[in-house]
Amino acid sequence: MGKLLVLMVTAFVDMVGFAMVLPLVPFYAARMGATGFIVGLLISAFSVAQLLSAPTWGRVSDVLGRRPAVVSGLLISAVAYVVFGLAGTLWVLLLSRVVQGVGGGTVGVLQAYVADASSPEDRAKGLGWLSAATSAGAVVGPAFGSLFVQWWGHRGPGFGAAGFCVLSMLFAFRYLRESSGLRQSIEHAVPNNSPAPEGSALVRVVTHASEPASRLIWIYTIAIGAFYGTAPLLSLLFADRLGVTEKTVGYFIMYFGAMGVLVRAGILGYAVQKLGEARLARLGLVFLAAGLALISVARGYAAVFAAITLMPIGTAFLFPCITALLSRVVPRRERGLYMGVQQTYGGVSRVIFPAAAGFLIDRLGTGSPYAVAALLVAATLLITAPLEQYMRAEGYQVPAVSG
Repeated sequence: MGKLLVLMVTAFVDMVGFAMVLPLVPFYAARMGATGFIVGLLISAFSVAQLLSAPTWGRVSDVLGRRPAVVSGLLISAVAYVVFGLAGTLWVLLLSRVVQGVGGGTVGVLQAYVADASSPEDRAKGLGWLSAATSAGAVVGPAFGSLFVQWWGHRGPGFGAAGFCVLSMLFAFRYLRESSGLRQSIEHAVPNNSPAPEGSALVRVVTHASEPASRLIWIYTIAIGAFYGTAPLLSLLFADRLGVTEKTVGYFIMYFGAMGVLVRAGILGYAVQKLGEARLARLGLVFLAAGLALISVARGYAAVFAAITLMPIGTAFLFPCITALLSRVVPRRERGLYMGVQQTYGGVSRVIFPAAAGFLIDRLGTGSPYAVAALLVAATLLITAPLEQYMRAEGYQVPAVSG
């Protein structure tokens, strides 16, 4: 629990910095003369850089250790936020977003550290707590960004986010210790047992799609794209269906984010104990698909709030369980690599889905991308049949469901 607490604090502070500046990017870009398309490129630049760097960060963490990768990523992020604060042109703003994405590519490393430091039956719970800390940072970060603008002007959020990253880096450097299991793997590694290169692991997900690791990564990719590709557009749906404005939309978004935090921190561990990762992941897919389908047709407050309750509950159940199952089916010395590969495919999905969602809204209305996303998520249920087998990969027995 001590190691997990250190990781949670590190992830929370890092996410506060990220969430401080993200809502301000469109305003900064517009002041510099950017079109809507350019603003979209600036938003996507982070995900593109993150997905390209994630496998390399994972490979570095497998070879040199998780701690050096985490500390280095935080340092790079701090530099990027300073550049963001100083940006006076679109090219410099774009540079800051790209460097932020490179620094943010260590998400898979943090997940691999949790997998290293947790017993098989506790991994989903640990990953859920880590995700809850990240989500909590995303909830409070925008408020800090607004306060820093009021206090110190347009440079305040960038410099403030850099300060948060430096604090997180110093905290991780002081208190984060390398997991003993990874140290032993590194110390006893032999040349013939080295991790696979990043490129081959990325390609293998496509060429060997029926393998356990590939199957889990595809479920994650489709679900995270369906969720994060449509969630940023919820404000358009709220405005169209409920007449919500920018003065009130924040309350909806805070509820949306807070629900995920509460589920991860409150009931995820109990749910994993009762159902196991495989059944809970499947239930998460059902909840997410149901929430997306409901929001596509919702017209009143009751239906909207039901939908934005189901969606974060579904992701709170799904993503930690899928990641925990992935940690079981890959060798210990390749966990960081495959966590990075998972983040890469998730990053591709987060780049493609928003563009496709905007295309659908322009032609079929605000509810259409949610209906399509619901169908895609529901379709992944067809490839979840072997999940219980993956739970036994490290000798863990599937819990019986009472009643």
